[in-house]
Amino acid sequence: MDVVATMNEQDFGQLVERHRHELRVHCYRMVGSFEESEDLVQETFLRAWHRRETYQGRATLRAWLYKIATNATLDAIAKRPAQQQTAVAGPETATTSEVSWLQPYPDQLLELAAPAADEPDAVVVARETIELAYLTALQHLPPRQRAALILRDVLGWAAAETAKALDTTVASANSALQRARATLKEHLPRRRADWTVPAEPSAEERDILARFIAATESADMAAMAELLHADALHTMPPHPFFASGREELISQWSAVMPGGADSWGQWTALPTWVNRQPALANYVLKPGATEYTAVALDVLRVEDGLVAEVVTFEAKLITAFGLPATLPITR
Repeated sequence: MDVVATMNEQDFGQLVERHRHELRVHCYRMVGSFEESEDLVQETFLRAWHRRETYQGRATLRAWLYKIATNATLDAIAKRPAQQQTAVAGPETATTSEVSWLQPYPDQLLELAAPAADEPDAVVVARETIELAYLTALQHLPPRQRAALILRDVLGWAAAETAKALDTTVASANSALQRARATLKEHLPRRRADWTVPAEPSAEERDILARFIAATESADMAAMAELLHADALHTMPPHPFFASGREELISQWSAVMPGGADSWGQWTALPTWVNRQPALANYVLKPGATEYTAVALDVLRVEDGLVAEVVTFEAKLITAFGLPATLPITR
């Protein structure tokens, strides 16, 4: 009998715990939700414990856990309302506004998912497979096609391994992969295939983020406009909001800045990184308040030295990512 099957619960928990962060990233790619991904890892570990006798050492423990996690996510997606199982593209190129359940993933947790030196079969969290544009495109795939593509093209599994994980034939798994690749290509940004994707944040991205924050804090809309592509996008999951074009974005943002028609107050921001992309946690000092309060997380997609898209997420994610809920006026 395999030693895993005879382990007590504490020893089993210690054995699988080392895979927590990479499994969470896997679940995140499948469901697109940072919050839901943690629950799915817990479900994976629970299923693994109850099915430990099925692990007989014919595959690695990692592969066995990935199979369980994949099926846990497929079950979770199947329980969602139909409109939240697969995103449906609108008349424009696919954007985050079509994926109401999409959430970002903080880089500090992505780093924890990096493989240890003694785990050669682990997969590095490559930037091109974790960016929001890629996650958005993934959510347009039917769930089983999504799983096939992630297992094959992201994790690098063989066709036979993928078929076994999905309880299907190799021919069916290959067919799902081919359909998934074609659909994914349709929903990625038009220049996505041409991007040069550095492993680490570039000096250019760091500079753009610093300038974006400076323009926000000074309410300098002219400086902000200089950072945007002429056809820049602004989306706000989970809201079905979509705005396009530099002039439209600047007009809307000007309204909530000091002196604007719908001014929220004085703005400040903290730099951060999510999904291997530059981001800023925004805070507002409302009239009469004694401290800045978190209001939104903006994630920037930089293309050719300018911001091509700003994706705004709810303030609750700022604290979930370990950033403060408030900032002092004296900062």
